[in-house]
This record gives sequence, C-alpha cells and structure tokens, in this order.
Amino acid sequence: MTDNEVDRLSKLPDDVLLNIVERLDITDVARTTILSRRWKQIPAMLSKIIITVGSFEPKHGRGTKLTSHDIARANTTVLEATRSILESRTRRLYTIHLMSVQFYLGDDSIFIGQTVANTIATQKVASVELAILTEVRTNCYVDNLLSHGKRFMLFFDSCPNVFGGLARLWLENLRLGESDFPKIFSICKQLEFLRLWQCDTGDLSLLKVEHPQLRELVISDSNLERVDLKWVPKLIVLKFNKFLSRDDPFCLGYVPQLQTLTISNIGLSWHKMLKLSELLAKTAISNLHLNFRCEKIWVKPEGRKQLLPVFRKLSLVNLFNISEECDLTWTMFILQGAPSLKELCIMVRDHLCEMIKGKRRYMHEFSEEKDKGLELEPSAPDFKHHNLAELSIYGFQEEDKFVRYARNVMEAAVNLEAVNLYKNPGCEKCKRILPSGWTSTEMVLIRDKISMGMSSDVAIRFPS
Repeated sequence: MTDNEVDRLSKLPDDVLLNIVERLDITDVARTTILSRRWKQIPAMLSKIIITVGSFEPKHGRGTKLTSHDIARANTTVLEATRSILESRTRRLYTIHLMSVQFYLGDDSIFIGQTVANTIATQKVASVELAILTEVRTNCYVDNLLSHGKRFMLFFDSCPNVFGGLARLWLENLRLGESDFPKIFSICKQLEFLRLWQCDTGDLSLLKVEHPQLRELVISDSNLERVDLKWVPKLIVLKFNKFLSRDDPFCLGYVPQLQTLTISNIGLSWHKMLKLSELLAKTAISNLHLNFRCEKIWVKPEGRKQLLPVFRKLSLVNLFNISEECDLTWTMFILQGAPSLKELCIMVRDHLCEMIKGKRRYMHEFSEEKDKGLELEPSAPDFKHHNLAELSIYGFQEEDKFVRYARNVMEAAVNLEAVNLYKNPGCEKCKRILPSGWTSTEMVLIRDKISMGMSSDVAIRFPS
C-alpha cells in the first residue's frame, strides 16, 4: 500500500474505518496501527475483539501434530496480541460488545485469564467468551482427559473474576471431579452459552445442570450416561450430539422456555428407540432437528394422542441423513402429531465419506436393519394437515418410495404450497463425483410421476 493510498483511507470517517478494521483478522488489526497516527486510534474503538489461537499457529502440513513449543508460542502470541489491543483502549469511551479469546490450556493460561479479568474490571465489556482448547484434541486417552481436567480446574480456581463474568464458554476433552461441574455452574453466574465436547466426570457418568441464566447448551461426544436438566428456566436451545446411553440420553426437568432441540447420533444395534413424547414431557418445542448419521433410526413413531402435548407448537422439523435403505413412510408420524407444522425437510443419503464400512461394522455393533421397529400407527382415513406449507427433500431419487412419499404428503397437507426436490448434496469430498443438478427430462418425468391423477396446485420445484 502506497503512502497516497494510506492517506486517502485515513480521510474516511471513523465509522467507515472501524467497519473495515472489524472485518480483519486480529493479526491484521495489529498491523494497521503502524500505518499512521490516525489508524493507531481505530483499534481503541473496536466493538468486537476476537482473538483466536489458530491465527498464530505455525502453518504445518495437514494432519501434522503441534508440538508443546508450538502451543506455548501460540499462547504467548495470543497474550501479546490481547494486551496490545487492550492497552490502546486507555479511555472508557467505547463499549466492547463482544470480547472473545481462544487459547490452549497450559501453564501460561493464567496470564491470559488475568488480562481478560483486568479488561472486565477496567473497560465497558458487554459480553465475554472463552474457548479453551487442549493440547491433545482428538483420540484422547483417559490419562489425557484427567490431566486436562486437573489443569483446567487449577486455571478456573485462579481466575474466579473471569469466569464470574463469562457469557459464553467452550470446553473440550476434560474429565472432572463430581463436584467440579456444580462449582463451575455456581461461579459462572452470567453464563448464557455452554459447549462441552468430550467432557464428563467418568465413564457413563451423570451430569446435573442447574443454572438461572443458561440459554443454550451443546453437548458433543461426551461419555455421559445421562444429562439431567433439573432447573434451567431460561434454556432455549439444546443440542445433543452422540450418546452412549442405553436409555434416554437426557432428562428434562424445569425447562419452560425450551424451543429448539437438536439430536444427532449414530444408532447402534443396542441403542434404545426413543419416544419423543416421554423424552420431551413437560415441554412444547417449536423446532426439532434429528440427524441419524446414515445409520439406524432411533426414534419410535408414535400416535397423535401421545405426541400432541409436546408437538402442539412444533413449526419446523429437519430429519437429516436418513439411510437410503429406509422407507420414508414412518416420518408421517411427525405430521400426524404436529398440527402447527409449517416446514418439513428431510435428507436421504448414505454418506460414504463418513460411514463405517466392511468388517469394522461388526466390531462396532452397527445395526444391519436400519429401519427395524418403525411400524407407523395407522392414522384416520380422512387425516388432513392444514398448516404445512413447504416440503423439502434432499437426496430425492426417482424410486417409487420417494414418489409415493411426496404424494402422501401432498394428499395429507391440504394447504401445501411447494415441494422442493434436491439431488444428494454431498460434501466437499464426494460432491465432485455426484451428478450435479436435474436435467429437463428428469424434471418433467418426476413432476408427472408425483402429480399423476392428482388435482393439486402445489409447485414442484427443483432448486439448484
């Protein structure tokens, strides 16, 4: 950049310069301060300070493990960047609406914590977020989990002022003591968002959650028997990814504001068929997202009478990664139990990039009958749904089961406006070998098959 270009930029109003700088990575933000005296003042006005350790990690080849030296150096750079940005804010004129710091759990974590605590005490900070990574991030053994857990609690105990003011917290790979989670919940009084990835208190342990402010809870890949949401009066979003329990993976106590539930799991042969009427008792959610990971269906179809109390406000349902081996008729129980449903989206595919194949399936007790036990209770012969407006099917094929399913929904949903049909979306790896888009001939044939003999104004669309 030439001096003339810098001068022209420097003449822009503060709000325009601030908008430019807030779009940059924190390392580039720091570099702007040397451009001119005018630019040096801009970081002091930032409303969002987002510092991620990934910005400072060495650019190793893909899959290369970071060394302890790499991690210590990345953490040191995070600390220096944090201090550099915050020291420029000597005046309390500008509120920090979000301060987010991501770093590795280590001996130097306390210095980062002290810097954040000092900022909370001396600046106007609306929301603080910490994302704490571990040196061993995947394939953690029990010794790793225990070591990370002890190190985290030492850090936690040394920075009570930080955790007392936190709004969002991301934790991973921790095995804590039975009294540690209650301690965390009691100290983090302002916590609104909590993500736990591979965190527990032992093999198939119980996690009890009681918190007055928590609004979103995400639990992933944790070796928990059950999560007991005893008293979480402001909880709106619950996401549960991968569970090992042979029973219900969670229990809902007092969660009167719960609106969105997401469950994702690879169903093994021994997994229980979950009854949503029992799992969601005492709630009435509005958004439901279920991801079957191309394996066994682990939700049991139930009748309208059982589901109506928990589905009466349900307006959006996403059913992801239903195996291509499965019939789709069982999903009609959603319509029968949710009179307010407006949008239904299903994705049908066998995602070979992620699925376990061959002999390994027997080692991991995968179910060879992915739709066993999905007998749908017969609905009234004149059953009609009056609110569904849109049906989307990803991975649609010209097979009879897809055509039959689309026709069944169109016949039941009397006010349906559109049916959107997509081919298998694929991921970055596999989408290159999948057919892209529909041909004109395919679209005509599919429309004719679905609408044959039906007097319907529903738009059958083929979005790209």
